[in-house]
Amino acid sequence: MAAPPARILIVDDDADMLRLLALRLSAAGYAVVAAESAEAALAQLDLVHPQLVLSDVRLPGRDGLALFNEVRARHPALPVILLTAHGNIPDAVEATARGVFTYLTKPYDGKELLGKVAQALALSAPCAPQAQANEDWRAGIVSRSSRMHDLLTEAYMVAQSDASVLLLGDSGSGKEMLARAIHRASPRARRPFVAVNCAAIPEALLESELFGHVKGAFTGAQGPSKGLFQAAEGGTLLLDEIGDMPPALQVKLLRVLQERALRPLGAVKSIPINVRIVSATHHDLESALATAQFREDLYYRLNVVTLVLPPLAERREDITLLANHFLDQLARKYDKRLSGFAPEALKALALAAWPGNVRQLYNVVEQVCALSTTPLVPLPLVQRALRTPSTPVLSLAQARQRFERDYLVGLLRMTDGNVTDAARLAQRNRTEFYRLLQRHALAPENFKNDPADDDTVAAGRQD
Repeated sequence: MAAPPARILIVDDDADMLRLLALRLSAAGYAVVAAESAEAALAQLDLVHPQLVLSDVRLPGRDGLALFNEVRARHPALPVILLTAHGNIPDAVEATARGVFTYLTKPYDGKELLGKVAQALALSAPCAPQAQANEDWRAGIVSRSSRMHDLLTEAYMVAQSDASVLLLGDSGSGKEMLARAIHRASPRARRPFVAVNCAAIPEALLESELFGHVKGAFTGAQGPSKGLFQAAEGGTLLLDEIGDMPPALQVKLLRVLQERALRPLGAVKSIPINVRIVSATHHDLESALATAQFREDLYYRLNVVTLVLPPLAERREDITLLANHFLDQLARKYDKRLSGFAPEALKALALAAWPGNVRQLYNVVEQVCALSTTPLVPLPLVQRALRTPSTPVLSLAQARQRFERDYLVGLLRMTDGNVTDAARLAQRNRTEFYRLLQRHALAPENFKNDPADDDTVAAGRQD
């Protein structure tokens, strides 16, 4: 299957220049998305997922440099090329020092433009050769979320190197699945992928499990045994829940990573190893560093590149997609004829809190699949499987109203109900501020002595 063309987002408020750029880049085989302002470009950014942004410096409202700053904040690996007039060259040079890939002066040379575009795309997320044409590497990762798209783009780029990767994310968010995807996308794909959960193996056995042992190394060691490092030789070793590794083993793991060799338990000689390390945890390792529960030198050995998996509640556009995907899989597993979820059931899934993330969603779908007696999974069955309250999704008007009321309450508490001081903090005149208070039925006199504080004191006395 032919690889899709690289997608370029071009930004210019000059319609003729925008059309000329689009024609030249399209003729060179690129897919082009055009925007006439920085705001329009940012709106397109997470929809079209470009591999390159090509922008004029002078734009109405937010200029090209401000656009670059926003792009860099959202997508650090996305290259940006700026087009600038001669008078703006100092700004462009400064922007290049801050991370802009390069700049071209107007009128630009067509061959130079295409050359710079090709160079930038070579360093960007690989969209053409094998990355998008063959997506077997990310098999099982089902998503339409822009956050997951960006994460997978970075994961594919990292996979091409041999850098150690630290995967962070809540339990059940899919860290091991992402680790397997990185392995499949790497040059080590034909070699073993081995996963070990550092929290699931007793401390007394973990050293032998990782590094192996020789005969007689301890009571019961009736013969030599290769550890998981040797089992993963040439491939990838996932150290899951690395935050739970005992301190004594952290020292030994650090030595193995530094020397690229290990000594099995009870052995005299070291054995060279060639293993790519991916580690994962749901713990806050930086807090563990502060309390000396995790070694700083080991942390920086493991954390060459960090990838953070978002919780399922922050990628709600994936919930119904995943639910239907799991239902299709599990219906085949249980040999049941299921056509899908009732609309109300899908809505309940989409609004659920999902503290257990993707793993919890899979378990819920498996339960309803096992118990469903109709082709269409009904709402009561989903509600029974969830056993958790749904998270209500507010309308935009409701969210604004709630924020405004909470903001006003906060100001009145800060000022002990002094409307003049509260209005000054809100940068509104007293008349307008009184109207806002009336809209939300807030009486300033109720905040003279904060009732919340009085209630708390009273409750404490009753206890």
